[in-house]
Amino acid sequence: METNKERNSQGAALGQYRPTLRFYHANQKGTGGALELKLHPAHDNVDGSIMMRVANQCAIGDRRGASPTFARFDWENAICVKLDFNDLCRILQVFRGECESINDDRGLYHQTSRAATKIQLRHLVEPITGYSLEVYRNPRDGGEGMHGHIIITQAEAVGLCEAIAGSMSVVAFGIPMLVAHDTSAYEARERGYRNASAA
Repeated sequence: METNKERNSQGAALGQYRPTLRFYHANQKGTGGALELKLHPAHDNVDGSIMMRVANQCAIGDRRGASPTFARFDWENAICVKLDFNDLCRILQVFRGECESINDDRGLYHQTSRAATKIQLRHLVEPITGYSLEVYRNPRDGGEGMHGHIIITQAEAVGLCEAIAGSMSVVAFGIPMLVAHDTSAYEARERGYRNASAA
């Protein structure tokens, strides 16, 4: 029987794969950000995706002294967006250097009945080399909009590009599993070919 330690917070068995990747970028101005990517494999008639959350830094932190404190990020008010197969292809184009930004700086748009979300990913050269990821969410009821931002370093972008590219088959087709199937017709045909060539 499984113990609680053998199951994650959603109740799924642990040990099969690690579906979440996070980046934390705090700074002394308190304007840093954090990024979370969570893989959702395709299954049955449900398309796969990567759920992305961007959280702004909400506390600077101070590691000096006897009681150090650490930077914190506002996960409660993070902007969450679902990246489907097409969205991920556009992101990979930027990380691979095929273009400098998503859709020539127009970004990706997601519309729901409650809000409009825009995702921007740009390659930066100055003042630093890396990638700027910004997410804007504007409620349809005219309420206050939200903005999340994080700078992804050049080195992180290499790894993130590989991670997304490696997950694309799972997003498209799900997690492969061995399915029992009848091979007797194939085996009989192969036997017939062998017997014909031996004759």
